[in-house]
Amino acid sequence: MNSKSDNFPILETKRLLLRNIINEDAKNILHYMSDEDVMQYYGLAPFKSLDDAFEEISWYQTLLNKKTGIRWGITLKEKGIIIGSCGFHNIVSQHFRTEIGFELSKEMWGKGIAFEAVEAITNYGFTHMSFQRIEALIEPPNLSSQRLVEKLGFMREGLLRNYEFTCGKFCDLYMYSLLKQEFYKTD
Repeated sequence: MNSKSDNFPILETKRLLLRNIINEDAKNILHYMSDEDVMQYYGLAPFKSLDDAFEEISWYQTLLNKKTGIRWGITLKEKGIIIGSCGFHNIVSQHFRTEIGFELSKEMWGKGIAFEAVEAITNYGFTHMSFQRIEALIEPPNLSSQRLVEKLGFMREGLLRNYEFTCGKFCDLYMYSLLKQEFYKTD
């Protein structure tokens, strides 16, 4: 299910290969992150240039270097190009918890790809990264992301009012969480 390449864990599912994102992926990242629909709940304005994509890739590398997160590029096995990303950020090691995030190119919506990728990294987080709790912060209008995490067993804990200031406005976020024993359905 997983192998190592330059100490970056590569995850494989039935249809997907989740891998490290590199500068050569910038054009593909720009493609989907310049889409207003994809970026609607991302917390950033749609990307306008390759420089925006390079900054995003740099942020992914900073997460990894500082051990505060990890971000995988989502690729279809037969194509190999980045069609989205998913991963963990805001890792709090002493409390064995993290936040999860994901986005996917609009052309790939509705095919179960995001679910397949998020399920794979959730399993990896509990199995190999020693997380006890994985959180998802989701804007109330983002129904598709809510359905995705609920399908994985995440529970909505409450509403964080005016929790983030992004794109010139305050946003409420639902706090979802999943505990290791809930994911594996054990006590």
